[in-house]
Amino acid sequence: MHLTFLGTGAGAPSLQRNVTAIALTLSKRGDTWLFDCGEATQHQFMRSALKPSRLEKIFITHLHGDHIFGLPGLLTSRSMAGLLEPMTIYGPKGIKQFVETALSLSGSYTGFPLEIVEIEAGEVLDDGEFRVIAYPMNHVVECYGYRIEQHDKPGFLDAPRLKAEGVPRGPWYQDLKEGKCIRLEDGREINGADYLGPATRGKVVAIFGDTGPTEVALELAAGADVMVHETTLEAAMAEKANGRGHSTTIQAAEVAKLAGAKRMIATHFSSRYLSSDRERLLAECQSVFAATELARDFAVFEI
Repeated sequence: MHLTFLGTGAGAPSLQRNVTAIALTLSKRGDTWLFDCGEATQHQFMRSALKPSRLEKIFITHLHGDHIFGLPGLLTSRSMAGLLEPMTIYGPKGIKQFVETALSLSGSYTGFPLEIVEIEAGEVLDDGEFRVIAYPMNHVVECYGYRIEQHDKPGFLDAPRLKAEGVPRGPWYQDLKEGKCIRLEDGREINGADYLGPATRGKVVAIFGDTGPTEVALELAAGADVMVHETTLEAAMAEKANGRGHSTTIQAAEVAKLAGAKRMIATHFSSRYLSSDRERLLAECQSVFAATELARDFAVFEI
């Protein structure tokens, strides 16, 4: 899997960065899930290596404009391109009205099946390979962070051992690979779990919406392979940041440290910061959590 940052700015775009949009590509399947869709996300999408035809789901953290104003354009352009693959949008209450109103008033439509799911805190989906859980953030409007958990991968099936024990090959091998029990024609019962190697732990990605400090953060990011957290302002501006439902560099890094995350990627930077400020912001994060990286537009991070 990998993350592509299509926009890393907070509030309004700047010459250095566009507003928020993060794409998670599920390498084995090739599907792309988008987290937030700020203004001009479709332009950023075209400048990246991502394929619009593989965009399957969009998860919206909250309804502030810098996180949703890119949706109508992206959806209609996707439709005009003749792409027929279905898409699902998940987001807080109001996301359905926003999308449907924007399309209706502009005389637009989607030529592909579009489902809009308004979420609450808790499990959002489980497709058998990935589970997504929404956690409430500490922001000035209803806002969520998403924890994406990849299910553990079963160990390899010990086919040579099965052959040595006289278990013939057949379609039941798939059941054995899934750890199920089968009954052979000779009456023997074979438990697939007895022939599987150690399972491979699935990856965990925690993507925060806009938030000030909150206890929920430690549960959302617990043991995550990658934690993506907003760092809207520098440490000296904590009062201003928190008053607007945002976090500082130090506060985000403290979450990563206390939650036992393996890596932190900082994003959602105020437009007051220029490229020349990056090293200073990174140093503040790394003073608390060394395994911190700063996102930039079009940066790609392997997971």
